[in-house]
Amino acid sequence: MAHHASAKKRIRRNARFTEVNGNRRSRIRTFVRKVEDAITGGKRDDAAAALKAAQPEIQRGVTKGVMHRNTADRKISRLNARIKAMS
Repeated sequence: MAHHASAKKRIRRNARFTEVNGNRRSRIRTFVRKVEDAITGGKRDDAAAALKAAQPEIQRGVTKGVMHRNTADRKISRLNARIKAMS
């Protein structure tokens, strides 16, 4: 347990950021899942539209520090490749 004020404050702060980051990560996963569902359903147009909506969300995760830039780029690239392969 923390013994001084700054450490106690840091614990409160970390808890708040953990919750916010978890919500952001969950939101990104939801958007990615929508793209993957459209791909598995064979709906190319829906998948492309879902990716278009997911892309800014993934990039926002990078800006907010939830996800590494290369990870986001890799996810977008792989989803794009899967959509392209559908045609």
